[in-house]
Amino acid sequence: MSHDPIPPARPHHRLTEDGRRRREVLSYARRGDRMTSGQAAAWQAHHARWVIPDEALEDAGFDLADWFGRGPADRDGLIVEIGSGIGEATAALAAARPGHDVLAFEVWRPGMAATMGRLADVGAENVRLCGVDAAWAFRHVLAPDSVEELWTFFPDPWRKTRHHKRRLVQPGFAEVVASRLVPGGRWRLATDWADYADHMHQVLDAEPSLAGGIVPRWDERPVTKFERRGVAAGRAITDFTYRRVT
Repeated sequence: MSHDPIPPARPHHRLTEDGRRRREVLSYARRGDRMTSGQAAAWQAHHARWVIPDEALEDAGFDLADWFGRGPADRDGLIVEIGSGIGEATAALAAARPGHDVLAFEVWRPGMAATMGRLADVGAENVRLCGVDAAWAFRHVLAPDSVEELWTFFPDPWRKTRHHKRRLVQPGFAEVVASRLVPGGRWRLATDWADYADHMHQVLDAEPSLAGGIVPRWDERPVTKFERRGVAAGRAITDFTYRRVT
């Protein structure tokens, strides 16, 4: 029986037969990797322990649990964050949940470095960072019924209509997320763009395995620079929580 090949975890490495970069519809845009001196120091000090190399996830024998270094009896569950940015929320929330393994996806390397600095400051040893496409990882790496919570705070709104297809929250991805959450597992989201909030609401309400909607601001979520920027611009912040119900 033949199977379609698994697409690469790093779509920016995918080429056409004649060697040109293949155009992909992604929910993120890659930015420069130039770091400040503090970020460079944090990267040098911590990346060997806390960053899962991109190529590791493409290995057929990849086992996520191995990267956290503790057995099932020693962990309370897996939490995933997509778009951890500079780690403002990641560090605070992970430090408050030392029994959980926290997998943070972020494609911007200086952001990853800043996150590691914050993790070191608060003593959070339970986070691993990964720079591959999170949507790919949900489909090809994360097992069904394995994620206790997913955090998606202030994802890129892709404001232009022609770019809406690049938004992370889409029907196909919502279906995959629902299958990876444990029964009763939660997907927490926040955005400061009203039209993206409407889009999220429509997409997630339409996924039969999820139930939820708009909720009061999650008081455990730290106020990040993205939220401060949105508030300063006069935009309303919308929080959602959805649970897997089937």
